[in-house]
Amino acid sequence: MNKTILKNYAKLIARVGVNVQKGQDVNITANVNDEYFVKYVVEECYKAGARKVTIDWVSDISDKLAYKYQDVESLAEFPVWKEEKFKYQVEKLPARIFIDSSDPDAMAGVDQEKMTAVRRIIGPKTLPYREQMENKYQWTIVGIPSIDWAKKIFPKESKNNAMKKLWDAILTTARIYGDPIKNWEEHNKNLREKYTKLNDLKIKTLYYKASNGTDFSVSLKDCMIWNGGDETTLSGVVFQPNMPTEECFTSPDKNSANGIVYAAKPLSVMGKVVDNFGFRFENGKIVEVFAKDPSHKELLEKLISLDEGARMLGEVALVPFDSPINQTGLLFYNTLYDENACCHLAIGRAFNECIKDFDKMSEEEIKAVDLNISMIHVDFMIGTKDLHIEADTYDGRHVVIFDEGTWAI
Repeated sequence: MNKTILKNYAKLIARVGVNVQKGQDVNITANVNDEYFVKYVVEECYKAGARKVTIDWVSDISDKLAYKYQDVESLAEFPVWKEEKFKYQVEKLPARIFIDSSDPDAMAGVDQEKMTAVRRIIGPKTLPYREQMENKYQWTIVGIPSIDWAKKIFPKESKNNAMKKLWDAILTTARIYGDPIKNWEEHNKNLREKYTKLNDLKIKTLYYKASNGTDFSVSLKDCMIWNGGDETTLSGVVFQPNMPTEECFTSPDKNSANGIVYAAKPLSVMGKVVDNFGFRFENGKIVEVFAKDPSHKELLEKLISLDEGARMLGEVALVPFDSPINQTGLLFYNTLYDENACCHLAIGRAFNECIKDFDKMSEEEIKAVDLNISMIHVDFMIGTKDLHIEADTYDGRHVVIFDEGTWAI
């Protein structure tokens, strides 16, 4: 890949993704194989004024070996140094960059019981720190290719060609060609116009139907708003959480989901790809999991059993089926990309920033809204080319939101 293009991508991540502030610390999480690109991101962060840039290197291979040979107790240890690291992040609020290049099947063959047990132990220990940092720092998730990921998408191509094709798809969806900063300004403007229309409607309940069997409803509390594109920290710094992003999203009343939803795309769950699945909701909770493959059903059941909020919704997101990502014709096997290809829902943690005027509210007032709380937030795609969504509004109207998979407003 052309070095100039990679540097432009790195600059976009530092300047638009996390919008590094002068004197701010930056923390990057990246795979050990990605140093060739990470070095450009580090340099661009320093050029943007970062005081200190640190890197947390991760490895799919070492993680899989750890689960093979360690017991649950050792895997779930939370030593003092890890706790001090979280305390540092709460105090310093570094901008955080997550560079994802993982193999979608990285953890295939791993003992899922062990993985579930570890997450149940670790999650409650880290959740309080995450809550203290919520909406106070900039973060962004971006992708770069790995050979395993590229070959998953392009199995008939050589390794080099697969990498080139995936790089091109990633850079295209990140709007890097031309003037990337101007591209993102225009894109955020368009998303803002769309979610403003949604907010003006004052939607009370959404009704979803599709020919695959989806027949589902979910409601919003009257204090909730839609968001999309860039976000702003409580201190007023604008950043881009996901690059790419095509969604307008909000958090629903956690007790309101009813009916059946079927996934429209596969999903990587705990390092294993699952597909042909769906959920049945009653009064907000998943009461039944459907999956063609029994092992996929078992894995999804483990996922929703991680904590009480894992079987309830934290997000509803609207994305037209003709989104730029879907127009690539690719199945990415990566939630960052696939969730922005079509409409999706997410089980798990909700977004406080979707409460109107949340930044003026006390912690007690935010908690009183009673949004879903969980250690997880897992998006799954439900958008199809014939998805139809209607809505009841708080002022008594009934409107069509989506028709034939795309916007009707």
